[in-house]
Order: sequence, then structure tokens, then C-alpha cells
Amino acid sequence: MKNGITLIFTFLLVGNLNAQKIDKKIPNWYNGNKYGMVTDKAYAKLLADKKSRTVVVAVIDSGVDIEHEDLKGHIWINKGEIADNGIDDDGNGYIDDINGWNFLGNAKGENINDVRLEVARIYHDLDLKLKGREYSDLSAEEKEQYALYKEVKEEVEKNRDESEKGFTSLKEMTSVLKGSDLKLRKHFGGDYTIKQLKKVKKHPKVGMEATQMIALYKFGYTYSDIEAENKYYRDNLDFNYNPEIDARADVIGDDPTDFSDRNYGNNDVEGPDAGHGTHCAGIIGALRNNGIGNDGVAENVQIMSLRAVPNGDEWDKDIALAVRYAVDNGAQVINMSFGKSYSPYKKGVMEAFEYAEEKGVLVVHAAGNEGMDNDDLGHNFPTPKYEGMSDKFNNWIEVGASTRHKKAKFYKDYLFRPGLAADFSNYGNEIVDVFAPGYDIYSTVPNNEYDIYDGTSMAGPMVAGLAALIMSYYPEISMIDVREIIVTTVLDPGRTTPLPSDHKKEVTFDELCVSGGIVNVYNAIALAEKW
Repeated sequence: MKNGITLIFTFLLVGNLNAQKIDKKIPNWYNGNKYGMVTDKAYAKLLADKKSRTVVVAVIDSGVDIEHEDLKGHIWINKGEIADNGIDDDGNGYIDDINGWNFLGNAKGENINDVRLEVARIYHDLDLKLKGREYSDLSAEEKEQYALYKEVKEEVEKNRDESEKGFTSLKEMTSVLKGSDLKLRKHFGGDYTIKQLKKVKKHPKVGMEATQMIALYKFGYTYSDIEAENKYYRDNLDFNYNPEIDARADVIGDDPTDFSDRNYGNNDVEGPDAGHGTHCAGIIGALRNNGIGNDGVAENVQIMSLRAVPNGDEWDKDIALAVRYAVDNGAQVINMSFGKSYSPYKKGVMEAFEYAEEKGVLVVHAAGNEGMDNDDLGHNFPTPKYEGMSDKFNNWIEVGASTRHKKAKFYKDYLFRPGLAADFSNYGNEIVDVFAPGYDIYSTVPNNEYDIYDGTSMAGPMVAGLAALIMSYYPEISMIDVREIIVTTVLDPGRTTPLPSDHKKEVTFDELCVSGGIVNVYNAIALAEKW
């Protein structure tokens, strides 16, 4: 979520530019030169006469629209399963899993989506056990839990309070935005552009609204940002920080602490809200050069959809089982664009990653969007290095987000356009391995549509796509070597960028990640050719 929306409203810089046409510079910029990954040049110069094999990439996410026009032929099909016969034909423990599995549903086809964050789950359970009791009366085990109880209680109550205030403050703003947009749409007879707005700045009836819209645009905001901010506060209150709801118990009814229980879920791999997962899938493998939408990084790829990430925090059990499903059913790369602050059953998750490591499956994970140093954060799960581990998993790539902008832009002290490192991106020159494009990313969303998303969630699939591309053309290269190739061939941009956690401080990329640079497909393929 971008920051500073309420500040903008204070200056009456409000409006709706959601209707403007997509800047022609945005689609596929990440495949181009400069600060893109130079993907197109790699295909044209290094791979033109080469043959490839199909690589399966598992996308553990919110779901994927497997019927999207720009993903045709790139959706994984389980050849050992007969569709819709109600039988587990291949004996893998999942009935009719033709394109993957949905760990957020039940056998009746019902799905969950809006759920609590892990911190609210922990708070609820500990509150039932410890609320109102004297510390001196607690058992030794309960005393150990008490510090965590105080921590999660404070976090939940603080976020609920902030969300109440934020939601209240946005009411007036949303009303103004809606009114301005309706008035301008009526004037223009529908959608409008920045160019049209500039022409009516002095119009007696819509001049003020047009001026507001133009000012908002200068700060890099759209009406959709305001709507998203509003939804963010509502979801916090209704779901994310609401300790009293438990959608999983109501719909699925399994024991989320029992990792041996696989008898839940269904084969609806899209689910009710597949925007995020479909966007990630398109970055990895949207059809290239077909004249529509965006071009994926990998051209010979199949997407295995594993729905395990709701609107709220994922459960450790679902992630562990999704990783194991991916490994057991032929995925060579796993993309994970999700994360959370607490992982109460991390042992089961660690064991799943160890299993993937043993089987030679590469895991790519988004670093997170808090603009924080993951080396110091200490709780961003899943993580390449858990407590007690002497070294990181050797099959893991942790990814921060870069942009297409050479320099940051400020208005007074307010950052309204990031530099090369996205202002929201987590970083860390011990935990984060590389940066990749994750800002202004145009890709597939459900119902044959396309949209622009920002986030390390978008940077992760860039790297997953590159890994699949290397494996596709150079199948003899091991998973560990593929990882080495990607990390060692990054582009050092040779310039500084504002530190995400302190925009007044300029840093180089070797202060942000292990490799010191941005992933580069051309360099990676060139090295793979020599490997």
C-alpha cells in the first residue's frame, strides 16, 4: 500500500485517474533493456536457434484463472488423473486434481478467502487461556507464553485502533472522489484522460475537479489507490485483525495443526479471488509475442496452481502441504509471493522446504513489502534461514523489488516516485539475494483482463520465470547451479537509490542484497551457455 494518501487529501489533491489509458512504456518494460531484465534481447540473440523442454512452475498463491486467454497451453495438466470422476486415479491423495489443488476449500466446493492474520489467531487462542489470570498463578509453560500474549494483544489492538481512525478519515475523501469522478464522467461522456483534464482546468463547471485529478496524478495516485486503502482498513477491522472470526473452522473443519491430515480442500484452483495469483502466473508464463497483454519471462512453461494464500495470513499447514504437493507432482520451481510475521508451526514448514531441497526443486520467495531490513526484522515467514539453521537453504532465492525509474522524485520531503529500489521493498544484504522488477508490472488478471500491480510479489515470479527459462534450455544444469547463475549475473546499476526505510539516505545495491544488483536474463543465459 502506498503511503501519504491522507496527507494528499489535506492539500485537496484528490481525484480519479483510474480511467486513464495504460502508459505505453509500462507493458513489458521488465523484459526490456535499461533497468528491465533484458529478456527480449536474450531470446533474440542467445536462444533463437535453440530447442527447449517444458518446465513446471508451481504458483502457491490465491489461485490462478486457468482459462485466461494469455495463459492458454501454459497450465499444468495432471496426466495421471481423469477429470471429474471422483476418484484419486494417480493415488497421490488428491481427488480430481487436474491442474493443482485448492487447500482453502472443502469437498462440497465451498471456499474461504477473508481470514484472520496469524497474529489475531494467536491472540484469540492465548486470550482464552490467559486473560484475567494472575501471572503468579500461571504454570511454567503459560509463563513462557505470556510475553507472546502481551505482544500479540498490543499489535492487534493497535492495528484495530489505527484502522478505525483510517477508515473514518477516508469517508469524506471517498465521498469527494466519487462525486468528482461522476461529475467528470458525465461531462466527458465516460472515461477521460489526463490530456482531456488539462483542457478543462478553467471550465466553470468541472475545472476544480479536473485540477484535483491532475494534482493527484502528480503524486502518483489513482482512485483505485484510495479504494484499495479503504478496503485495507475495512478488511483489517472485519477480518485480518478480528480475533473472533474463524472461517477455516466454519468451512473446512480440519485441524490446522495436524500436518498429516490431507483430507481437505478441492480442485477449484482459481477460487473466489485469483487476481494476485493470476498476475504472478502471467509474469512467469504469459504467451510471448501473441500481440495481447504481456509477455511472460519463460516461453515453455506450465503453471501448477496451488491455492493456499487467502485474503489474510496463510496457514503453515497449507504451505507445507502445497510445497510437498509441488515436489511430488513434478514442479521444478516453486514461486511463493506471500509472507507473514508469525509462524507457530514452522517446524512442519521447514521440513517441507528441506524435502524440496533434497529433491532438487528451486524455491523463489518475495522478500515482503514493509520497506524494512529483513536482516533485522527477525520475523518474516517463510524465510530462507530459520532459527537454529547454520546456513540458508541452498535451493532458495529471496527477491526484493526494483523499478524502471533511474532517480527518485520528491515533492518537498514527500517521496512520490521511488528510485531504482521500490520504496516498499524489504531488503537485507544477508537474507535478500537479488532485486528484480516489481513496480508498474502489467500482467494477467482473471476474466481475460490485465492490470498493473506493485510489490515484491511481482519481483518473485520474474526470478521464478528466469529459473524456468534456464532449466528449459539447459536441462543438464542442476538446481543449485541455476541459483548460482541467477545470483552471480545480476546487473549492478552503478548508482545509488533511496533506502526503502529511510528515503533521505542513499545506498548502493550491495547494501540492499547479497548479489548487489538486479536480475538480468541476458547475462544469466550467456553464463548458462558457458556452464
